[in-house]
Amino acid sequence: MDYQHRFYDGSPCSLPAGKVVCVARNYYDHIKELNNAVPTEPIFFIKPSTSLRPLEQPIEIPDYSSNCHHETELAILFEKKLSKADAKDVDNAIAGYGIGLDLTLRDVQQKLKEKGHPWEKAKAFDGSCPLSPFIHKQNFGDPQNSDLKLTINGEVRQQGNTNLMMNKIIDLIVVSSRFFTYLPGDVLLTGTPAGVNQLNPGDLLELELAGQYRFQTSVD
Repeated sequence: MDYQHRFYDGSPCSLPAGKVVCVARNYYDHIKELNNAVPTEPIFFIKPSTSLRPLEQPIEIPDYSSNCHHETELAILFEKKLSKADAKDVDNAIAGYGIGLDLTLRDVQQKLKEKGHPWEKAKAFDGSCPLSPFIHKQNFGDPQNSDLKLTINGEVRQQGNTNLMMNKIIDLIVVSSRFFTYLPGDVLLTGTPAGVNQLNPGDLLELELAGQYRFQTSVD
């Protein structure tokens, strides 16, 4: 299934599939659970457009990994070019908000980190960024005070609120736009709360955003 950005209300979306700018270690509890150091500035990495998949499409774990973790995150879709932005420029460039998974091959990532190598094989593989349809920004409410929830096989695995982010949304966009120009169709993933864990074939996932938007997927 080819990926195409979609809006939750069914209105047309002509924005192309672009890159995904991701934020690592943006929630204290997640940093603590992985025994990572608290960063002094935001950590960014990029997933290519080929990482994008519709959230309802079953998740495929690459055959070179035996430990794929889920990381549930608020996703932001851009509809206008944004480069070296000021805070006042940010809202005008955003099309909407959704929920996504930053799939992480934890076993592969650990080996790469031990060798001092980049993480792309563990983070940027094909299908590593399942995304929900996006809610138009004018209909969404406060993105900086939105609940994120992931339930797997009826058990709550991740639950948090975007107000717990170490680096807030506007600041993330302003800082990241110094290094990466956002183009129409690009996405920002804003970090994951605690509770990341392994996915297994046959798992049934329900993702909930802001207490009212619910999406389902599964693992092949």
